[in-house]
Parts: sequence; structure tokens; C-alpha cells
Amino acid sequence: MRILALETSTEYCSVALWQDGTAMERCELVGQKHSEVLMPMLDGLLQAAGCKLQAVDGIAFGSGPGSFTGVRIACGVAQGLALGAGLPVVGVCTLQALAQASGRDKVIAALDARMAEVYHAAYERRGDAWGIVSEPSLRLPQQVPPVEGAAWFGAGSGFIAHGDALRERYGANLAAVDERAVPRAGAVAQLAAPLFAAGRGLDAAEALPLYLRDKVALKTGER
Repeated sequence: MRILALETSTEYCSVALWQDGTAMERCELVGQKHSEVLMPMLDGLLQAAGCKLQAVDGIAFGSGPGSFTGVRIACGVAQGLALGAGLPVVGVCTLQALAQASGRDKVIAALDARMAEVYHAAYERRGDAWGIVSEPSLRLPQQVPPVEGAAWFGAGSGFIAHGDALRERYGANLAAVDERAVPRAGAVAQLAAPLFAAGRGLDAAEALPLYLRDKVALKTGER
């Protein structure tokens, strides 16, 4: 099985081609230039792998939460490619992709959501799958849901923007933190693979982003 994956929910842009358990991945810090960089990265990846889009079995994308524009780009490009090639799609939560990429078994994923908030979720590996301890949500860092036990790993930019508040909230629960961790396309592909294998890929028109926030800017009085 071959899966093409893309992830653009943060300032990084990453693409991956997953082939029977092995992923070829490219990831670059691009700021706000995802729309300029993504397609050339995808084309270069497929050329390097000697693979045409029509030979792919499905397209996976980081569905969010994350940058409003970045999430829309990933969803839109995945839809366009899938429609053109007649392929199914799978959207993968970026917070779960953070957990997958960490290599840990108990992960608190937190991305900076701006406006003094974080996108948050907590996952615990159970066998070959992830159990959701806390559903993805938009929270003030002082109000993120608690977790039980020790040896939790913190991942994501939320720990850069609100590290003190998150560490105070979790205290002895946290064993280590990687605040520089970002969702990556390789992890998106890994999480999408069993869904495609089970026939749970969606029609391209059904691909939807996960925003968690409808309001993306503060009014003058709120600022």
C-alpha cells in the first residue's frame, strides 16, 4: 500500500510517501509560504520515489487543529489531488500526529493556538492503537484537563508559549517535554495506513478540516 501524506498546520510544511511501513519524508520550516512550497515538495517527493500520483492508494492530510490557513491548505490540496486521481482521503488530527511522532506511550499534545489558548489532547498507547485520554479541545493553559499517573511526555509549541502554566498544571505527571515537536506528514501517514487498509478512506468531497475555533481574530476592544 502507498499513501501520500501532507501536513501544513504549523510553520512547518511536510510531505511523506508511505510504502508498506516505510516512509520517505521531507519537512521544511516555511513560515507562511505553504501555498508556494507544498506542491513543489510533493512533486519532488514523488519524483525521488519514482512514483506517480496514480500509483498511490490514498491521500492523508493533517486535518487540524492548527493554523487556520495551513489547515485549509492541507485539506484543499488533498481534496484536489484525490478528486483528480480518483483516490480516497483520510484526515488525521494533528495532535494525534504529535503523539505518534514522539515515540512515547503517554503524550500530552499541546499546540499554541494564539489568543492565550492551546489546542490540547492527551493520548495513551494501548497495543498498536492510541487511546484518547482527553479529546482534542481549545483551552486556556490553566484549564487543560488533568491526567492520572506519571511518565507523561509533553509535546508541541504550547509548551513554548505557555510552558510555565502547563508545567504547573501537570506537575509530577510530566517526565519530559519537547516543545519543538511539530506534527509531521510521516506520522500522519502512519496513522492513516490502518484506516485505508480497513476501507475507511473517504470520498474527497467528504474531507473536512478540524478547526476547534470559529473565531480567529480579536476585536479592537478585546485586544
